[in-house]
This record gives sequence, C-alpha cells and structure tokens, in this order.
Amino acid sequence: MLNHMTSDNWEILFIDFNLATMTNSSSNYGEILGGAIAIGSGKILWIGKKGNLPNYNPDKVKVVHGNGQWITPGLIDCHTHIIYGSNRAKEFEMRLKGKSYQEIAGAGGGIISTVEATRKASQDELYEGALKRLNTLKNEGVTTIEIKSGYGLDLENEIKILNVAKMLDKNSPLSIHKTFLGAHTVPPEYKNNPDDYIRIVSEEMIPKIAKLKLAETVDVFCENIGFNIQQTEKVFKAAVKNDLKVRIHAEQLSNIGGTKIAAQYNALSSDHIEFIDEEGINAMTEKGMVAVLLPGAYYFLRETKTPPIELLRNNNVSIAIATDSNPGTSPINSILLMLNMACTLFKLTPTEALAGITCNAAKALGIENTTGKLEEGLNADIANWDIEHPSELSYQFGVNYLLSLYKEGELIT
Repeated sequence: MLNHMTSDNWEILFIDFNLATMTNSSSNYGEILGGAIAIGSGKILWIGKKGNLPNYNPDKVKVVHGNGQWITPGLIDCHTHIIYGSNRAKEFEMRLKGKSYQEIAGAGGGIISTVEATRKASQDELYEGALKRLNTLKNEGVTTIEIKSGYGLDLENEIKILNVAKMLDKNSPLSIHKTFLGAHTVPPEYKNNPDDYIRIVSEEMIPKIAKLKLAETVDVFCENIGFNIQQTEKVFKAAVKNDLKVRIHAEQLSNIGGTKIAAQYNALSSDHIEFIDEEGINAMTEKGMVAVLLPGAYYFLRETKTPPIELLRNNNVSIAIATDSNPGTSPINSILLMLNMACTLFKLTPTEALAGITCNAAKALGIENTTGKLEEGLNADIANWDIEHPSELSYQFGVNYLLSLYKEGELIT
C-alpha cells in the first residue's frame, strides 16, 4: 500500500506542470493545473497540486521543472498489425488507376500478397521493418502498443510473427501486448475449406501459442468476407479454454452479429463497428466492452458510413482510438493523426479522442489497472508536451510537440 505522506522513495519529481490525468476524462481531461508528480520504482507515488506537496529532500530527488508545460499519460496504440513483409504500394497505385479490388486480388494482390511476403521474410527482416514503425510511434508519445499476428496463416509463420513481437518487447522500452489473429483470412491452401482451417486454428494453433505464452489475446475477423459466426465462436471457445482473452474485428463492412457473439465470451473490445446496431451496442454495455474505432482505415478505404458515435455515448460505451497500422487498409503509423481524424471524421471531442489513446485504450487491452492514467500506484508512463492545452494534440497535425517520454519512470525519448 502506498504511503501518501512520505517522500522517502521518490526518485523524480515533476513540478510546475499542468496535468491531463485522464482519471475523469468525460469533459476536462481530469485536469490538475499547477500540478506535480512524484515517481519511484517505476510507479507514480504522489500526484496533486504543487501547493499540496509533502516535504521532500531536493538533494535526494531529481526535480524536473515544467514552467506550465503539459503532461499526459503515455499514449497507447491498442490495435496494430505492424509486423509484415514488403508493402502494397503498387496495389495502391493500381487502385488509383482504376483497378478493382477483385482485379488486384486476381493478379496476386490483396492480403494474400502480404501473407506470401511475410512467409518469405526472415524473423530478422520482419523485426527490422516493424522496429521502424514502432520507433515512429514511440516518437509521438506511445509507451504501449498492441501487435497482432495474422499474416502467416500457418502455425510456423504465426509463431514467427509472434516471436518478432516478443523480440520487440524485449529490446524496445515500450510495452508490447501480443494478439494471435490466425483467423484473419483464409490462406490459399484452404481456399475451398475454411472450416478445416478454423479447426486447425482452434485445435492446433491456439493451444500451441498458449503453451509458448506468445500471446495474451485472440482476435477474429468476423465479416462476410472473413469468418462467419459459427467459425468465430469455435475460435473463441478455444481461446477461453486456453485462458486467453478475446477481441473481435466486427461490423466493419456489414452486420452479421459478431459483437454480440464476442460479448458472450467476455471480449475486451469490438473493433471497427461502422455497421453495429443498437442490439450489439447493448451487448457491449452489458459486458463492459470497449469500442475501438479505426479512423485510418475509414479514411484510406474512403468509407462513407461512420460508427454510431451518439449511440455509443448514450450507452456509456468506452471509445478507444488506434492506428490499425497495416500494409493494406491503413498504412499509417501516426497516433497523433488518429486524434485529428477521430475528431474530423467521427466528430469526437478532443477530450474523447485523447481518452481513446490513453485510459480507454488501456481498457481495450485489459491493462487499465496499470497504465493509461496519471494516478497513484499506476506505472509512471508519462508524456511531456510543449502545448498550452491538450486540445492542441487533436487540433494540429504535422507538428510533434513531444518534449520527453518516460516508460515506468525511465526516460526513453
């Protein structure tokens, strides 16, 4: 239990900062103006107004003066696919020259082209490519990121991808949350037998990945062009049996009821959800699921149907925002751009958008008790910004206001 009145364990004291704690983010970012934060052993040990600071010994504590700068929690990108081989820039050009998705896929493009490139790539090659994307996100204030597999689509290559995520977790200062997405699409060798592929995912891949402790969660692309309800449920049953949490890609292109099924398995989140209905949202409310919105994919695919923001608000569903960084539908590695897009495209308020990449993103990963807010006892994941107000982070894109970044009390940027 923390001793609020002693500074004996303080190592760093941030003083004269304005704090967006995100502990009460519904309207004002949980603001503490003229605040201070004391950290030690990687945790926030004290937070509050400067005037309420306990006595401390400045000779034993490193004091960092803010002069009115802002501090937020370290940012969280809770939905990415950053480990993959090659890219699909040529397909992007083909699409803009008038080729249809079907024509591109018929010429060997689409997600299968990424699968082929990822299978051919070595673990080291995948690591080097992903590290560049990871560092780009870190330089924008990200301290925690979720990474999905899903471009291997067989046991060997799915394990390869998750091993790369494990390497990133070991060698990067960021926290990496790993998700198995074997049910991303049907691989070419099972093109005419998706049920058999789902059997392999459920009965062979998930138990092995769980045994190797390569993932914390299991995800499924539940969609008319992905996997149906019965196939999705089989994967979820296997995940739960192997003590893995579940998430779902659902209602992006149609509404086949994926979110409702995911809720039955206590899913952490449902992601995309442009086509979700009120029944699906009610299921999310009942189970405390997070709605993860992905404005980058919406933008890149030039979608026209937005998620039902007002229904989510009215039903008190927590809204998270993420990059969905991937080579095909959201080749975007900027969490700050997502803030602006969430506001301009989905009409979120800047407060909602920032909550979407801090406290609500932490909830989407099931780590809200350790990070995502500035609160005593939580990890000292801290981003320091040269801004006059947190709304600037959503308002302007192209200027990075990050001054410094701390992960569990260690300066990393």
